[in-house]
Amino acid sequence: MTAPLKTIEGTSDITPVMRDIGARASAATRLLALSPTAQRNRALGAMAQSIRDSEAGILAANAEDVAEAKSGGATAAFIDRLTLDEKRVAAMAGGIEIVRDLKDPVGTVTESWTRPNGMTIERVRVPLGVIGVIYESRPNVTADAAVLCLKAGNAVILRGGSESFRSARAIHAALVEGLRAADLPDDAIALVPTRDRAAVGLMLAGLDGTIDVIVPRGGKGLVARVQAEARVPVFAHLEGVVHVYVDKSADLAMAKEIVLNAKMRRTGVCGAAETLLVDRAAATVMLKPLVTMLLDAGCEVRGDADVQKADPRAKPVTEEDWPAEYLDAVIAAKVVDGVDAAIAHIERYGSHHTDAIVAADQKAADQFLNEVDSAIVLHNASTQFADGGEFGFGAEIGIATGRMHARGPVGVEQLTTFKYRIRGTGQVRP
Repeated sequence: MTAPLKTIEGTSDITPVMRDIGARASAATRLLALSPTAQRNRALGAMAQSIRDSEAGILAANAEDVAEAKSGGATAAFIDRLTLDEKRVAAMAGGIEIVRDLKDPVGTVTESWTRPNGMTIERVRVPLGVIGVIYESRPNVTADAAVLCLKAGNAVILRGGSESFRSARAIHAALVEGLRAADLPDDAIALVPTRDRAAVGLMLAGLDGTIDVIVPRGGKGLVARVQAEARVPVFAHLEGVVHVYVDKSADLAMAKEIVLNAKMRRTGVCGAAETLLVDRAAATVMLKPLVTMLLDAGCEVRGDADVQKADPRAKPVTEEDWPAEYLDAVIAAKVVDGVDAAIAHIERYGSHHTDAIVAADQKAADQFLNEVDSAIVLHNASTQFADGGEFGFGAEIGIATGRMHARGPVGVEQLTTFKYRIRGTGQVRP
């Protein structure tokens, strides 16, 4: 077992500390990969209970983080992402139990076949190894990432945002108690004990080959740095430039409900709608009700001439608004010439994250679902369902927007790779 987590603020060179964290995590991976499902599940159950038992300490630490962020002038949306309350702590614990109850992917045979020479070949799921997770303000990611990695037999090195440093430490301490209850190594879940940005650079370099994959979860700046500097594979989670297209065939009441939820339920999440597109053929009926609804709900609307005409409170839209991820109560809006134009707009300005169509016309819906090249596409549902928990994954590390290995919510199954097992009876190759 390792000593209790200590911060290393003010240390002139954090390299030895980070290398030690990497080496310990790498050593823990073999124990995890060979651990039985029941042992990992026992740890997860203990973690959920430990989170509940540690609620007071977690909330106290979070209150300090929130106070510091407020004093630094953080936006309301940022504070919402950072803040924990009793409900969110309970949801964190509940999410751990959902992950515990998921089917263990490790050891699953996904395909098997027999060759003409009698050899049998199986493709079987195995852990990825050591996963480095670099994230920003959301303290709950500490638990989400840790338990998903553990369920899939991986060790994890967590580097949370400086703004949530105290919260992450309190959550991590509770998770370690769960590991100990199941006699699993503390090093299976490591938390970088410093706010020093140099730690990120060391992780991106791979910590002497001990990190197998990096998962960034945060803003465009973080992801851009990770993609530019990483020397190990990356599950890219780009910004959520999320669109809702309202087709001429849409039911207005349904459209209003979906658009309002997609934008305003939580404006700071990556699945929040950032652009509203309305079919020109229905603009006379639908545009004003939708725009006025958003404005009345406290959302700033930046629109084209049609949108401004529908409600003079709307502000003029600029070219910079179309690819923007506001993460706030702001939305860009325009009228488009049908589903083809909506798809073209999304292709030009979107981030391949999540996009939705509201339509009664199944043909239009099918075209949208087939042609929009995003990790998640929805028909007649809010974009705020872009969440691993809503997919039944229990939690997620992030929404991968790339095309390699994992795409969409990165859950337990996506945190495995595979190997081939071949069984023979003495075959040799001629």
